[in-house]
Amino acid sequence: MIELRTKIYAPLERCFDLSTSIDLHKISATKSQEEAIDGITEGFIKMGETVTWKAKHFGIWHKMKVKITEFDKPNYFVDEMVEGTFKYMIHKHEFVQNEKHTIMIDHFDFSSPFGFVGKLFDKFFLKRYMTNFLIERNNVIKNFAETEKWKQVLQLKRRDNKNQ
Repeated sequence: MIELRTKIYAPLERCFDLSTSIDLHKISATKSQEEAIDGITEGFIKMGETVTWKAKHFGIWHKMKVKITEFDKPNYFVDEMVEGTFKYMIHKHEFVQNEKHTIMIDHFDFSSPFGFVGKLFDKFFLKRYMTNFLIERNNVIKNFAETEKWKQVLQLKRRDNKNQ
């Protein structure tokens, strides 16, 4: 289990919206060349929706389909792997508003397949790798939320809502 807390000097709802943006996720995951290839491939993901990601990790291409299984805007949402490389993966995103900032809390639980060997891989390599991946993602969300960049992403949300 990985738990991260990121302090963001921006309103709760802005942080939540940025975290559900498929487009912003692509920006945050450029190192792994992530792209959304099926399901919700742009805009903002909501309860019950899925997205399939294609990404390069450890020099190997992977696909992972996740589904939003819980969604309480603007407090939290949960995405769970329904197909992919992990044995299981559950990522809960929580948002808590303080006086001048939002605390974004990630609870990321996962396990690799392959029994004992998978557990060793998780402990000695994957936990650190995934922690760094999440920190990088959170830093992009923080940067967008605390600067005028958030307007670029939320303009897409307004267009997304008009098309429904």
